[in-house]
Amino acid sequence: MTRSAALEVNDLVMRYGDVTAVDGVSFRVEPGSVLVILGRNGAGKTSIIEACEGFRRPHGGTLRVLGLDPTAQRSALNRRMGVMLQGGGIYPGARVGETVDHYCTLHDRSVRPDEVLESVGLGELRRRTWRTLSGGERQRLSLALALCARPDIAFLDEPTAGVDLDGRRAIRTIIRDLAARGCAVILATHELDEAERCADDVLIVDRGRVVASGPLAALLGQEIRFRLTSPIAPEAFASATGLAVSLDDDDYVVHGNAHTDTIAAIARVATEASSTVVDVRSGSQRLESLFRRLTEDATS
Repeated sequence: MTRSAALEVNDLVMRYGDVTAVDGVSFRVEPGSVLVILGRNGAGKTSIIEACEGFRRPHGGTLRVLGLDPTAQRSALNRRMGVMLQGGGIYPGARVGETVDHYCTLHDRSVRPDEVLESVGLGELRRRTWRTLSGGERQRLSLALALCARPDIAFLDEPTAGVDLDGRRAIRTIIRDLAARGCAVILATHELDEAERCADDVLIVDRGRVVASGPLAALLGQEIRFRLTSPIAPEAFASATGLAVSLDDDDYVVHGNAHTDTIAAIARVATEASSTVVDVRSGSQRLESLFRRLTEDATS
């Protein structure tokens, strides 16, 4: 029997006046998995998440979150959904402990406020107010409020923005713990290093459209990097190898699983152009390399 998806999005459209922010986006998230939505600022990440949370009504397409319509059945969904807003949304004079206590009471999911505070590293700041917290501490408090629901699905918008290294490590642990107990986690970010550490699946959006989606490992694949003693257009290597080739600073990057004769083809092109191949490296493609290539192609 097929397991129900925690989140199903089909042909989602979001508009702001004459601007189409999200243009026919579709994806699916399973319980216990972490989906990272990647995109540059203004790519449509936050609009997608706000539609899924029920904060904005879509202009087209369908949404099901835990089997519910997030707009029409928002009250039922709120009891099972954790939300971490990009802007925080907390009254500046509110105390940390009182805020978490209040959220735990609202959700009534038998969550202990002290345990939530300790899990995000704010146990000693219960009496501090929001306005006195650092940027990273505010992010941790926003995450704590999402945990008060003991969520079956959690939406986290830029959870590590402004957070120090220890805080990032703690947030990654929380995300993996949520997934391990069956919670579906949808995380929007433009921080590629964090995405690479957290993601099971990746959705890359650019100008409101999906330019790549799937399991992280499958999307990354392999690449070959090399440098030349004198430059040659990447298109020459793409034609010779039958693979996508791009420039990353001084590196030429061959994307995809290379054939045994790929290096020979690269050397032949270089020799014919009176250049020499140097510093050849192969390995798994980095997410940053994939992201830059796809979004630059989409915007060119």
